[in-house]
Amino acid sequence: MQLGLGRLRLPADRFWAMTPREITAAARALSGPPASPPPLARRDLNMLMEQFPDTEEPNPSDA
Repeated sequence: MQLGLGRLRLPADRFWAMTPREITAAARALSGPPASPPPLARRDLNMLMEQFPDTEEPNPSDA
């Protein structure tokens, strides 16, 4: 209720008519975009490069 009536300053009838999905969307809009994940550590990048090496095989869609 504090979010809808206080922060969003909605009239009571509008607040009570909102669905949980609408309230969640409004709360997310106030909090801003989600934080970015931290960058990969060098060892994690090296591990991924070993697991998924670049290959010289032709791509079938390029033919």
